[in-house]
Amino acid sequence: MYTVVVNDEEQYSIWPVGRDLPDGWREVGVTGTKQECLTHVEEVWTDMRPLSLRIAMAE
Repeated sequence: MYTVVVNDEEQYSIWPVGRDLPDGWREVGVTGTKQECLTHVEEVWTDMRPLSLRIAMAE
C-alpha cells in the first residue's frame, strides 16, 4: 500500500504506507495500490512547476 504525499512546493509523490515521511512532506489522505496513487497524482498534479516558480512568474 502507498499514500500520496505533497511538499510545500506543491510537488506530489507516493510513499509506502507506514514509513516515516521525509521532512517537508505531508500525506494528502489518499492511499491505495501503487497504480491507484500514481493515477491520483497524474489527475491532481497538472502543473509540474514548483509553487515558488509559479508565483514568481505570475508577478
